Amino acid sequence: MGLYLCVFADDRVDDETDGVEVGSYADFNRLRQTVADHLEGGAWGSRFPVLMGHDDSDGTWGPEEAAQLEQELLCIADEFARLPPVDVASGWQADVVRRNGNQPRSLLESFVDVDGEFLLERLVDLARTAVTARMPICFP
Repeated sequence: MGLYLCVFADDRVDDETDGVEVGSYADFNRLRQTVADHLEGGAWGSRFPVLMGHDDSDGTWGPEEAAQLEQELLCIADEFARLPPVDVASGWQADVVRRNGNQPRSLLESFVDVDGEFLLERLVDLARTAVTARMPICFP
């Protein structure tokens, strides 16, 4: 099952403003486990409680949480950009990276969405959209 995160235009209409196809729930968990291992010393949620403390299978990040999430993601992206890459997950991620001709040069570039864009950058954009629209990020 795939994980899709999105921001809707308003509460009354099923019209999304932006969305990110993360991949599978396991792919999202792999990202979060990498954050815990590399940036939190294995202490899940100690530095990035909004990203790490949310159940990935249901619910929302409200606009206020999205603002906090944006700051966490920016920090993670900055620190990941300075760390060496890890192998891209086999399967669809490896296929997307190969098809796009990319070779990750940092940990930041080791995680992509289903379109081959850097996942953390796409999540930052989604958080910004939620803040600007004053709408939650949904796990539909």
